[in-house]
Amino acid sequence: MAQSYCRAPRSRHAPEPPFPAPDNTAATPPVRLMPRPLAVLVHGMGRTPASMALLALRLRRAGFDTALFGYSVTFEKFMPCRDRLRRFIAARAAARPYVLIGHSLGTVLLRSVLPYLPQAPAALFLIGPPTRACLLARRLQNYLPYRLFTGEMGQLLATASFLDSVPVPQCPAWIYAGVAGPRWSWYPLGDEPNDGILKVSEVELPGVTLIPIAGRHTLLMNVRALVRDLIDRARGAVAGAAAHLPA
Repeated sequence: MAQSYCRAPRSRHAPEPPFPAPDNTAATPPVRLMPRPLAVLVHGMGRTPASMALLALRLRRAGFDTALFGYSVTFEKFMPCRDRLRRFIAARAAARPYVLIGHSLGTVLLRSVLPYLPQAPAALFLIGPPTRACLLARRLQNYLPYRLFTGEMGQLLATASFLDSVPVPQCPAWIYAGVAGPRWSWYPLGDEPNDGILKVSEVELPGVTLIPIAGRHTLLMNVRALVRDLIDRARGAVAGAAAHLPA
């Protein structure tokens, strides 16, 4: 026998829910997108921004934007170059965390510009930095080819009073010192650990951590151990700085 079913009559009006639906949009906080951090790189004496290109590429792969500052020791004076670097950084680093990375003479420019920046960097990385009048610069300063090629900045590297006046960084900072240079008694740098150009004692700064790297001065910025350490520290520094940026 066929079964019949009795259906309930449909209401013309949908039943009211027992409670109003929650307004999830009001309870969800707005998502704050963090800007990509910036790394500003400054090359050393007699070099070009191309010398920092490999490090810049590795930084971009690690999530950083990069900006490479170029200058000429032959044709520029120190103070105008420093002022140009200040404008270069200020124009690119506004309202986002950034780090500064310098090699050799580039580290002197970066240290000198720190007090004039509108926003302090999250960290400063000094690769093979001359922090005192280095032996090789003092020996070469009176030779005409050296004077013509390196100009005023080359002379400043041999001037103790100038290097002593460059500010010690107040932001988080690290020094990378090469220790793979020759160590012979007859070599100009003697038996002290060095990178072939600078002795370790010529790159120290009070209160700044020094990290020895098995590399030589000219290509120190490309040593993989240095790059890994720098990127890890830079990531940590910009993460902390981003948390304090204005909303």
